[in-house]
Amino acid sequence: MAPYGLRLGINPLGWTNDVITEFGDDTPVETFIAEAAACGYEGVEMGRKFPTEPAAVGRRLAEGNVDLVSGWYSGRLGEISVAEELDNVAHHARVLADNGARVMVYGETGLMPGDDPLNEPLSATPVVPDADWAAYGERLTAFGEALERDYGLQLAYHAHLMMVAESEAEIDRLMAETGDAVGLLFDTGHIVAGGGDLARVLATHGHRINHIHLKDIRRDVFAGIRERDASFNTGVRSGMFTVPGDGYIDYAPVIDFARSEAYNGWLVVEAEQDPSQAPSLEYAEKAMRTVRSFFGR
Repeated sequence: MAPYGLRLGINPLGWTNDVITEFGDDTPVETFIAEAAACGYEGVEMGRKFPTEPAAVGRRLAEGNVDLVSGWYSGRLGEISVAEELDNVAHHARVLADNGARVMVYGETGLMPGDDPLNEPLSATPVVPDADWAAYGERLTAFGEALERDYGLQLAYHAHLMMVAESEAEIDRLMAETGDAVGLLFDTGHIVAGGGDLARVLATHGHRINHIHLKDIRRDVFAGIRERDASFNTGVRSGMFTVPGDGYIDYAPVIDFARSEAYNGWLVVEAEQDPSQAPSLEYAEKAMRTVRSFFGR
């Protein structure tokens, strides 16, 4: 366990990508879990190589002696009703709840551009019309309330490139239009890549943050992607993301926040990388050393 009662977890995207299927496609979930545990991570998030039945997930976790932190859910409340979304999420929410997770990562995939959104230019990021924000916020709030009531799960809304809440202004609007049942997933890499200021977002919305992803950015690589207006997937293939300590993000305000009484959740390392270029275990170990150094350990 990290100091201040925090717990350190890791996401499988450094082993197996959920979208770019050739990245780590031959890596079984058992390898990810074993290597994560060997590095000292106490928990893991789910990815596409995990089983889909609650009991099977539980067996994998028990065999690896790790806890389940959370799992991504591709929501579409930008386009569909709360009732439809609750039907869609039911199985995934049960997997998470039955295996001890307390938050569900929500990524808004509704309103995204084209048939293959993550291969569209970054400038094509969706924009919610001003007149639609209130209704969208109401749907999110009702959905979050139902998740907590029915499954004991908190909704952790992922501010994310190419999705509805990308910029700091969009995060502000999202928080203004939703109730407390909608928590904010604070992803350092996505907030910085979206032009946000980490310290300012923490100061403004710290009371709503219920999950933290620690992701870093390779400055020159990302600048080139922005300059060419390339796609998100092109950026990932080029190595724009990396683990903490391997990029240029200043984590000081995040660590100060994590040390405070305002936060008692998980710190989760996450970086979409090509494992043939950034060996999974090596980078997981690098991230663990870096995060521990933040706390003087």
